[in-house]
Amino acid sequence: MPNQYQYDALILGSGAAGQSLALLLASHLRVALVTKRGLADSASSLAQGGIAAVLDTADSVEAHIRDTFTAGAGLCDPDATRFVVEHGREAIAWLIARGVPFTRGDDPELGFHLTREGGHSHRRIIHAADATGAAVQTVLSENVLAHPNIDIYEQHIAIDLILGERVGRPELGCVGAYALDIKNNRVVTFAARSTVLATGGVGKVYLFTTNPDVATGDGVAMAWRAGCRVRNMEFIQFHPTCLYHPQAKSFLISEAVRGEGGLLKLPGSIRFMPAHDERAELAPRDVVARAIDFEMKKHGLDCVHLDISHKPADWLRGHFPNIHARCLELGIDIAHQPIPVVPAAHYSCGGIVTDLAARTDVSHLYAIGESASTGLHGANRLASNSLLECLVFGEAAARDILSSPQVPPPALPPWDESQVTDADEEVVLAHNWAELRQAMWDYVGIVRTNKRLQRARNRIRLLAREIDEFYSNFRVSNDLIELRNLVATAELIVNCALRRHESRGLHYSRDYPAPLPRARDTVLTPPRFRHRSSR
Repeated sequence: MPNQYQYDALILGSGAAGQSLALLLASHLRVALVTKRGLADSASSLAQGGIAAVLDTADSVEAHIRDTFTAGAGLCDPDATRFVVEHGREAIAWLIARGVPFTRGDDPELGFHLTREGGHSHRRIIHAADATGAAVQTVLSENVLAHPNIDIYEQHIAIDLILGERVGRPELGCVGAYALDIKNNRVVTFAARSTVLATGGVGKVYLFTTNPDVATGDGVAMAWRAGCRVRNMEFIQFHPTCLYHPQAKSFLISEAVRGEGGLLKLPGSIRFMPAHDERAELAPRDVVARAIDFEMKKHGLDCVHLDISHKPADWLRGHFPNIHARCLELGIDIAHQPIPVVPAAHYSCGGIVTDLAARTDVSHLYAIGESASTGLHGANRLASNSLLECLVFGEAAARDILSSPQVPPPALPPWDESQVTDADEEVVLAHNWAELRQAMWDYVGIVRTNKRLQRARNRIRLLAREIDEFYSNFRVSNDLIELRNLVATAELIVNCALRRHESRGLHYSRDYPAPLPRARDTVLTPPRFRHRSSR
């Protein structure tokens, strides 16, 4: 069994971004697709609502851009936003050509049903019932598995990127990565001309999240250690409506439920959203999440309720079959009962700084999907723009990689375990993991203060020292790698939040409740690269 592999392109992550890029490259290059669980384990597969794109003649690119800007609270990059929106129809056509079974509609010209979600001025969400992500992921996986030029490495978690300076060739930038083969408990080396971070989000840094267990900020942490800038990490989107039930692990109640008429209520069937925003239930997610948080604290509630029982049962089963079935399994008939919901960490709008070709600050290193900060989302992501971003920037990365000189990577040194031993007490990792997630939930949540943020930073720094010592002395494990990345990511979130002296979008501070006149990005630069000229 080899310990070293060489490829034209190495993709870390198997969500919609990673798999779509693999397919776009594989006609010309040999591709390694590395995923730390199974091929289908990603946040993409959990996406319910759909993909936002201008497909209806009554809609327009300018309207979609305007809605994105409004949700982004002044921080969306104009060029990135236009780039994504203008390529929306093309991205959807690519998925349809590969067989994604989007829900059909009555419009003979369009052919597909479009729904509307919070923050959108038009119906522009193309979807596959209420399990769009799963439908997209299934089709992409079928295509990936069938392609002879794509090698899939499941149960492999990346440890760190390998830079050319490690072999005396700093001009090469990123030349691959070390990864732990979890199943065989060995570290392997991947050498590649191009390396792509498609590792997803950071949700597991919080106690409550809609994200899968794999969302541990790996790409952001690895890129930071490799010398990449990160941007706007303080903007963590809390989805307003995660199912509140002791037996339901991170089950999301789609934005589309509110888009189709679902109403948020307090006990006694009292609506509260109109008192918080004139858009009521169709306000952007940050507004709705803060309103729910406010009402829960004001009334001492464990949850609020989302009621769509005024719709016919057959209609609900047709539009939301998975939500209807899952709730019914838990004893909740949404045709007759409201759904108990709470906010939960859902999406990171910040990430690794990239350009319109998905390039990072390190040459031959790309970032796509939730791990990247393209400039599209600004201070708050507009619903259903995320899968669109994955596809558009996956195609942009493919175009840049294919047009780059094909220089083979150098021979890379193997992973060195000569100075470490097996860990003696794994309980340290479990304790630190629990402490980190609780601290982030308590101090870096929906509503923040400087005092809370400083408390979080103090605790994170203590944990970071413990974990660094552990990492230096013991062989790596899956839990250690993830915890190391989570702590690094948590510190980046807190440091960005402490730098923002205003409330904007997803970052709400009681110390600075008003926005500043001018919107500015929060950009962090790794210390040892601080004086390096940017590209």
